[in-house]
Amino acid sequence: MSKIAKCVGLDVHKDSISIAVAEEGRSEARFLKRIPYDGSRLLRVLGTLGALGDVHCAYEAGPTGYGLHRLLTAKGVRCEVVAPSEIPQPKRGKRVKTDRIDAIGLAHHLRSGNLTPVRVPNEDIEAMRDLVRAREDAKEVEKAAKHRLSKFLLRHELRYSGATNWTKMHLEWIRSQRFAHEAQEHVLRRSCCTRRSAARLLRLL
Repeated sequence: MSKIAKCVGLDVHKDSISIAVAEEGRSEARFLKRIPYDGSRLLRVLGTLGALGDVHCAYEAGPTGYGLHRLLTAKGVRCEVVAPSEIPQPKRGKRVKTDRIDAIGLAHHLRSGNLTPVRVPNEDIEAMRDLVRAREDAKEVEKAAKHRLSKFLLRHELRYSGATNWTKMHLEWIRSQRFAHEAQEHVLRRSCCTRRSAARLLRLL
């Protein structure tokens, strides 16, 4: 790792960013502050440490994505996103996990060169990943809806006599079923609606 004046650990959540810094040398990493999730405010805090080009940041990959990484690098801050599983953990004893401790740990390991960054995708690749995830999610929803609907009908001794399930004829047979209780009619309608919505989403994707 090249010599950087300030190594900054960021513990990032949807509503907050906890910030810690490790100076050059062997001094302990120290906690700076916790701020709301706000890129402009984070840049101001980093600016108090010196020139942005002399700041090296790291945060864990997570649900907040790569927007913070793109913002910081666009402003000249060296920033790395690391996989949580690749962050060194204490060998003994129970790990105490707080935002403050996590930020300090990231700053410490960043200065020591113990962090392995993940490859940050460009926006086009990330968009394609989102599309693939959306298709996989829709497939899972459709599969689960079909399973629940089949088991529901079977519990009530309703068996389709046709050769192939989930064809147009099979779906018409399902919709033609009637139950004595309104609650069960509601289950049938909602199950059909869920399956149909997932199938429609798959076609759109």
